[in-house]
Amino acid sequence: MAAYLQWRRFVFFDRETVREPSGPDGAGAKPFALPPGIAVCDSGRGSLVFGDILCWAGRCQIWFLPRSLQLSSFQAYKLRVTHLYQLKQHSILVSIGEDEEGINPLVKVWNLEKRDGGNPLCTRIFPAIPGNKPTVVSCLTVHENLNFMAIGFADGSVVLTKGDITRDRHSKTQILHEGSYPVTGLAFRQSGKTTHLFVVTTENIQSYMLSVKDYPHLELDTHGCGLRCSSLSDPSQDLQFIVAGNECVYLYQPDERGPCFAFEGQKLIVHWYRGYLIIVSKDRKTSPKSEFAGNEAQNSDKQVLNIYDLCNKFIAYSSIFDDIVDVLAEWGSLYVLTRDGKIHVLQEKDTQTKLEACKFMLFRKNLFEMAINLAKSHHLDSDGLSEIFRQYGDHLYNKGNHDGAIQQYIRTIGKLEPSYVIRKFLDAQRIHNLTAYLQMLHLQSLANADHTTLLLNCYTKLKDSSKLEEFIKTSESEVHFDVETAIKVLRQAGYYSHAVYLAEKHEHHEWYLKIQLEDIKNYQEALHYIGKLPFEQAESNMKRYGKILMHHVPNETTELLKILCTDYRPSGSNEGPGMLEGKKANSEEFIPVFANNSRELKAFLEHMTEVQADSPQGVYDTLLELRLQNWAHEQDEQIKEKLHNEALTLLKSGRFKTVFDKALVLCQMHNFKDGVLYLYEQGKLFQQIMHYHMQNEQYKKVIEVCELYGDQEACLWEQALGYFARKEENCKEYIAAVLKHIENKNLMPPLLVVQTLAHNSTATLSVIKDYLVNKLQKQSRQIEQDEQKIQKYREETTRIRLEIEELKASPKIFQKTKCSICTSALELPSVHFLCGHSFHQHCFESYSESDSECPTCMPENRKVMDMIRAQEQKRDLHDQFQHQLKCSNDGFSVVADYFGRGVFNKLTLITDLPSGKTATTIEAGLQRELLIHTKRST
Repeated sequence: MAAYLQWRRFVFFDRETVREPSGPDGAGAKPFALPPGIAVCDSGRGSLVFGDILCWAGRCQIWFLPRSLQLSSFQAYKLRVTHLYQLKQHSILVSIGEDEEGINPLVKVWNLEKRDGGNPLCTRIFPAIPGNKPTVVSCLTVHENLNFMAIGFADGSVVLTKGDITRDRHSKTQILHEGSYPVTGLAFRQSGKTTHLFVVTTENIQSYMLSVKDYPHLELDTHGCGLRCSSLSDPSQDLQFIVAGNECVYLYQPDERGPCFAFEGQKLIVHWYRGYLIIVSKDRKTSPKSEFAGNEAQNSDKQVLNIYDLCNKFIAYSSIFDDIVDVLAEWGSLYVLTRDGKIHVLQEKDTQTKLEACKFMLFRKNLFEMAINLAKSHHLDSDGLSEIFRQYGDHLYNKGNHDGAIQQYIRTIGKLEPSYVIRKFLDAQRIHNLTAYLQMLHLQSLANADHTTLLLNCYTKLKDSSKLEEFIKTSESEVHFDVETAIKVLRQAGYYSHAVYLAEKHEHHEWYLKIQLEDIKNYQEALHYIGKLPFEQAESNMKRYGKILMHHVPNETTELLKILCTDYRPSGSNEGPGMLEGKKANSEEFIPVFANNSRELKAFLEHMTEVQADSPQGVYDTLLELRLQNWAHEQDEQIKEKLHNEALTLLKSGRFKTVFDKALVLCQMHNFKDGVLYLYEQGKLFQQIMHYHMQNEQYKKVIEVCELYGDQEACLWEQALGYFARKEENCKEYIAAVLKHIENKNLMPPLLVVQTLAHNSTATLSVIKDYLVNKLQKQSRQIEQDEQKIQKYREETTRIRLEIEELKASPKIFQKTKCSICTSALELPSVHFLCGHSFHQHCFESYSESDSECPTCMPENRKVMDMIRAQEQKRDLHDQFQHQLKCSNDGFSVVADYFGRGVFNKLTLITDLPSGKTATTIEAGLQRELLIHTKRST
């Protein structure tokens, strides 16, 4: 009783009396009344089912009350109906009743979906009797799969029907249980493929396993209950069998007894409804009655209906009724039938209403745990639960129970803003509570970078290295924090080893290297780590940290760069040598890394040029500059000679053709004479070669340059002559050599030679005497040859003019007798030309391309005409003329050539003959013949 009184009471149900539908006039409806004599009832399939215990006019009815309150009935028995069982999943109703006094009761199975004369179809009838001894039926239950039906009797027997209960042919009936005490309750329990039957009498409780042959049974307890004081719970209570005694309510599993609840008082009716235990008991103010007399008429008794929530341990509803017949569940509500024929409906309130109704009381009395359990059992959403947790946490916090408060705040994670909790626990004395909250925040992957920073600072403040290591050394799939933020905080707090571990594990390569190089100063390990990275990351990190590594570990860094720029494979790769394709970086981009390490730079560049001939141009340029610097600063002659040869060999490798100017500047900067001369030669800068020797007054070298390159650039001899002419020293030998070559190649006019040598006071006439004499003799011979040609051309011109005059004044006799094409004898009509060729007319027409040209002379004439047209086109090529005039050593010959082409004359060429003008036609033909004749003569 004490336990019962401690349970909180709530009003989670609204009570109303069922009334008849309102009439047309809208007048108030009176309470609905059931027919008199109702004693047994059940519900299911959308109806409340009632049975008469009193017979009226030899008819005993079974009544159906749908939600519309339109009663219907049919005659089931002649005397009385004692038991009803409506299946919830099938439209099957099982009833037990009597047709005659003293005759065994009959079991009838009704199919409510089929009709027989307007009544439900009765599919089976058989007597309810255990063996041959007539006795009273005390209880009835049917399995929802229609394969089991159990009937309990007052003599302690239980009859089990196995098979299709709707047909006699497919079922078998046997006595399952025999005892000395009346059977007061039966219930089937289905768990998977296992079926149990609970049997309760007034003195004991037993469990039978029906899914095993011989039906083994187990006695669960040695006390029982009265009629209608047992029920089976739903899955929320694990399908436990509930037995209500006068002292306690017991719950049973098929193999053991479960918990019990101290609900005192004489129990009359027990039901289970949606997680609630419904108990109808006698009011304590009335006198007790016999347990087995639950069906006896008690019209004057007051009864208490209590609805218990066993999970949350409170009373959801309690009310007093007058003489309850039964409590039925249908249409989502509870219906209480009283002996006076009235029906009372208990409608459960919605979850929000229930919580609002009880929240004030629970929170006021600080019953937060009960509020939480209540919310969970009613499936309150997460937002509502979070608000209860928050208020509970605030209550505990205000009481000073910080450990309990933080546990409640942890349950609000995901709903309550973390800053609300964090502000409460920032005090140093509560840092361990804050740490617990932040840990859970990270475990649920709801922490941001600020939360990670705060948690790590908490660890460092507490100096809890074990927790810190546990936090950061989680597996990859369990990381619930921002790794980069954690690395920053650990580094700032001086936990370098933890920060390095985190960076390496989660592949934050930049942070790993930054801590190793800037904080721990472990350069060797950092370099080894870079060697294990993928190519792209190894390349970028070497560009970033290469100078630092080169300064502290130059040899190892140089070796890694050699590998990186030739055939890089990560050192920690599991792939075989042939499985992973090597990559190479641009070696030119790493030259700045060697800023203060010329020895390592030289080794790196030489390695690259040896193993990779197609290295970038910058590699060769830098190597050349480095070798020239070493050569220029070297004092040892032997080493200097070796460096000289290395630099020259590099220049001759052919890698500086595209950067000729740059290589030349480098050689000039370091005064590398052989390199400068080589580059001049490669660049065909012959004048620069000669000027270089002139500056160094190397006369023989000047002559040698002229001899080597004078054929390619003739002006070298002129420059050499001017150079020697300006020298006040005795250079007669060199001047003579130059003049001899100028004379042989006719490079300069004699007058210009004399003018050039006039500036040298040491150069006398004897120096150029032989040159002048030879030159005058050659010119004399040339004059004679030109005069002979002139005379020849005059005679030829005179002859041609005479031919022209003859053609103009005298007739032309054509004496050809054969065709010039087919060589056959000429026949009229024929065609004759002034050139002397004659043709058959048909041969002429077949082979001639023009009516005015001789087919035989036409190819030659075309050549002449093409030459004339070419001359005509070239007459306007002034730029070409000026260029040739400037570049030629003999400008007079160029002018004469263009004059001969007619550049300075106006030439009129008539190619088409107007019709009807004979004189003009003859004049044009004569001129053309003259041109052709002239061409042949030349």
